Amino acid sequence: MVTPKSLGLDLKVVEDGTTYEENAGKKAVAHSRASGLVSLADDSGLEVDALGGAPGLYSARYSPLPDATDADRRAYLLQNLQAKPQPWTAHFHATLAIATPDGALQFTDGNVYGEIIPVERGNNGFGYDSLFLIPALGRTTAELSMEEKNRLSHRALAVQNAIPVLRKLLV
Repeated sequence: MVTPKSLGLDLKVVEDGTTYEENAGKKAVAHSRASGLVSLADDSGLEVDALGGAPGLYSARYSPLPDATDADRRAYLLQNLQAKPQPWTAHFHATLAIATPDGALQFTDGNVYGEIIPVERGNNGFGYDSLFLIPALGRTTAELSMEEKNRLSHRALAVQNAIPVLRKLLV
């Protein structure tokens, strides 16, 4: 496996799709065409049930503030949940696109289910990790070690689901 950086690629793909699949597919196809290799790309988001699935596809752009930080997005999320009854069930979703140089695309998904908590916990992570509690573990995703995250996260599950597809493509 190689990274775009190791190949000297620095592509800026606009994520203007209306689904995770569209955004992940655009990125994977662009990198596959540029490299001539099978390429993987993902798109992901946090979906909160009490907010009808928001922030979802727009998780990284959820705050109305210009140049919003992760802290701004977390504060805005909690502000929008204030009037909603708890527990605030949610899940992290990831869609992984696998593109081949001939333009073929395949997708896999991964989801981690939990709930949003009103007070941040943990320092390992980014985005909404410090607010996302996995009840079975009693910890937020920001309280997980990198090894645990690499096994349990929505992206890790999407990659695990992609292994059979990749095996078929690479043999």
